[in-house]
Amino acid sequence: MTSRDELRLLPWSGPDGKPCFLSTDDDSSRLSRLADTLETTCLDQAADVLHHAIELLGLPEPDPVDLRAASADLTTALGQVLRVAESRGRRLP
Repeated sequence: MTSRDELRLLPWSGPDGKPCFLSTDDDSSRLSRLADTLETTCLDQAADVLHHAIELLGLPEPDPVDLRAASADLTTALGQVLRVAESRGRRLP
């Protein structure tokens, strides 16, 4: 690894659930661009899930099944957002 290489956390896990990392000195490589696109997609999906949960919580009597599903979706989204934040934090100077 050269001094310009960057170790970045990818927004997916390996088959064993462990984090995947990319070591590159080319932010415009195909895999780097794919990782950036997936990060953006994760953040967009999290925003959609949050919006839905806010609407659901605004109902006078939300259905418990819907609340449970929204909680599961929020948990998944939060995990993805934390992975993106960790990855981006590793790239800060």
